Amino acid sequence: MYLDYFGLQEAPFSIAPDPRYLFMSEHHREALAHLVYGIRSEGGFVLLTGEVGTGKTTVCRCLLEQLPDDCEVAFVLNPKVTSRELLATICDELEIAYPEGNQSVKVFVDRINAYLLANHAAGRRTVVIIDEAQNLSVSVLEQLRLLTNLETNREKLLQIILLGQPEFRDILARQELRQFSQRITARYHLRPLAYEEMVSYVHHRLQVAGLARAASTDLFPRSVLRRLHGLSGGVPRMVNLLCDRALLGVFAKEQRRVTPAILRQAAREVFGERPARPVALLRWVGVGVTAVAVAAVVAAGVYFYDGGGEGVQVLAAQSASDEAVDEAPPGEANEAGEARALDDLSWPGSVAPDLSGALALQGLLARWDMDVMPSAGADPCAFVQELGLRCLRDRGNFRTLEVLDRPALLRIYRDEHSYEVALVGLDGDRASLVVGGEERQVAVADIEAHWLGEFTLVFREPPDYSGNLHPGARDPFVLWLDQRLAEIDGRDWEPRTRPDYDERLVQEVRRFQLSRGLQPDGIVGSKTLIQLGNALGSAEPRLSKAGS
Repeated sequence: MYLDYFGLQEAPFSIAPDPRYLFMSEHHREALAHLVYGIRSEGGFVLLTGEVGTGKTTVCRCLLEQLPDDCEVAFVLNPKVTSRELLATICDELEIAYPEGNQSVKVFVDRINAYLLANHAAGRRTVVIIDEAQNLSVSVLEQLRLLTNLETNREKLLQIILLGQPEFRDILARQELRQFSQRITARYHLRPLAYEEMVSYVHHRLQVAGLARAASTDLFPRSVLRRLHGLSGGVPRMVNLLCDRALLGVFAKEQRRVTPAILRQAAREVFGERPARPVALLRWVGVGVTAVAVAAVVAAGVYFYDGGGEGVQVLAAQSASDEAVDEAPPGEANEAGEARALDDLSWPGSVAPDLSGALALQGLLARWDMDVMPSAGADPCAFVQELGLRCLRDRGNFRTLEVLDRPALLRIYRDEHSYEVALVGLDGDRASLVVGGEERQVAVADIEAHWLGEFTLVFREPPDYSGNLHPGARDPFVLWLDQRLAEIDGRDWEPRTRPDYDERLVQEVRRFQLSRGLQPDGIVGSKTLIQLGNALGSAEPRLSKAGS
């Protein structure tokens, strides 16, 4: 409808998969590297998870382009089937003949095993790709595990790639699936596009559709792109939907560029009259989600990270309170059975904002049973180091914090001010915060609407650890690491005579990192230490009730 108006040759933001519009972000390239690593390893399962629309299928298409010609591939697009139906689908995809009307799982398995052996003898490999894997039942997953039992002395004869939504990771964490989970040789969780990646993504699609770079920059000003990232959360599919609707709005109003007002209207049309909170946050918290977080994004008064530097810019003056809000926030039942509204995130007026850092750090260290009060403006990492602790500064989202499972310091941007709070507990869609010395129960949606993803958390280093451990190093810490990995794997530990971080131990660390969703670089740094502590059940304070 609007193509001629903008001088476009085709619709730039169609959600149909078109290889000409392929855009690989850093996260997509990392995900592809994990899949390639898994395919080229000894076999078994390779896992790629991510929210709807983040590009799992795109990564899988790139993988197929890199597979050699001697590789046979079967696709399973609808895994919500019985074991027999799944085996029949695999046979159909690989053109494996079986008796008509067959109802026997054994017949299917025997035919598949024979096919795998014949393929291996001919120097060919077999890969099964299963999309929407979160829909697989436990019984079907067990059948898949049994399929991978066929192997030579060096490798398995069948490799299975599983594409699923984030909840699939929780399914695989169940006790009855521990054998299945242990066979995953590579895993990666695909995150949405970062701000600058999303900017490049939008311009890339416009240019493929026939628009010059200068024209695409004028069509989507930087201020609008920042709001677009907040609304879409960098999820490519949502970026496409919002951009397409925004261009339609520009055409309908006979303007030349997307404005904040047009983008807000596009969001209302995409998400409904009362839009869901930013898709980037990707945490549906059920009925009764507060529209405060929604208004904070849809209204112009939202604070966004300026990808060009370390700082934060206030990009608009309109307050979230300008939007009508008539839904109650999520609450919890009190002893009388009545719903109690969650607390507000705002800074207490009776406390000086310049004390926020000290009060947040005090609240965090209280979880370590340390009754200390840092001075205002104290650097948290330097302060905790004096107490024998270490800190990690990083960026992420609430899923990142859930995985690390440690209390953390967050910086909140609200009402044209910023201040620090301590995240000390996490339970579903609610969080326990220390705000200005007060502990509050706050909706996760409210926090995410005013948080840019930066966090600082505290942990304790193990004995003899002297800094990042790199492959090839000789370090006394290697002895502790080797023993702990043996404990995690449930095997007997054979004492080492030399503290060499050799290739065998590096590979064990890489497998552990993959199993915990970390970059499998073999470098033992802060995140790997924290995950080792989680796996060993360390007594450090946790965010989750389960880890407490």
